[in-house]
Amino acid sequence: MNIAGKTFVVTGAGNGIGREVTLQLLGAGASVAGVDLNAEGLEKTAALAAAGERFSAHTVNITDRDAVEALPSAVAEAHGPADGVINVAGVIQKFVKVDDLPYSEIEKVMNVNFWGTMNMVKSFLPVLTSRPEAALVNVASMGAYAPVPGQAVYGASKAAVKVLTEALYAELLDTSVAVTIIFPGAIGTDIAANSGVALSGGSQDAPAYKTTPPSTAAAVIVDAVIKGKYRATIGSDAAAMDKLSRLSPKRATTLIAKQMGALLN
Repeated sequence: MNIAGKTFVVTGAGNGIGREVTLQLLGAGASVAGVDLNAEGLEKTAALAAAGERFSAHTVNITDRDAVEALPSAVAEAHGPADGVINVAGVIQKFVKVDDLPYSEIEKVMNVNFWGTMNMVKSFLPVLTSRPEAALVNVASMGAYAPVPGQAVYGASKAAVKVLTEALYAELLDTSVAVTIIFPGAIGTDIAANSGVALSGGSQDAPAYKTTPPSTAAAVIVDAVIKGKYRATIGSDAAAMDKLSRLSPKRATTLIAKQMGALLN
């Protein structure tokens, strides 16, 4: 896909990977409708972009189906019909075992990560399939294939996004829509703070493990859009665990458990 002149909708555009995807799309000549729950975050993205009318801010909770269903017309009014949707927004859970995780936390994670993505997909598919060329990108996680102790529900929500996206790829094979699934590893974002999660076993400002910068993650996503890739991993950790989880799922699970167990409260 040639990005220049196209209109994209990016969720989570108020910070982290979503913000960087937005900035890179705008830098390539696209128009972007940034969607986020945080109005201040969107304002900062707009200031950083300095793209004028090519960027519009939409303060929307993606778990609010009615609000999401109103987005396609709002985007069309601002920029014209959407040519691409990139679902980045997501939250993690508290770093505790399932036995200690309250149902309210489980529902929050599933509502944002799975239902938020589903709301966006259902609302925009009629628009995307009507375009001569379109892209649908859903961001899952390395946790979708390499389970992390203390992040069981987060991983389950992202595994649901993975299978949903793979099925959408199959369903849309004979259409103009290119469907892509993205698997980030550890990315240097504020997702823990934004999810209301306190980390143990180290400072968020100086993590004990290597992280990939959000700008690098965004570059992988934008490249996947341009090339119409089926899937992409982000970071050496995600790439390595992708291979290991296929060769020896039990070994991959055990390795992650030993490496990440210290984060459990």
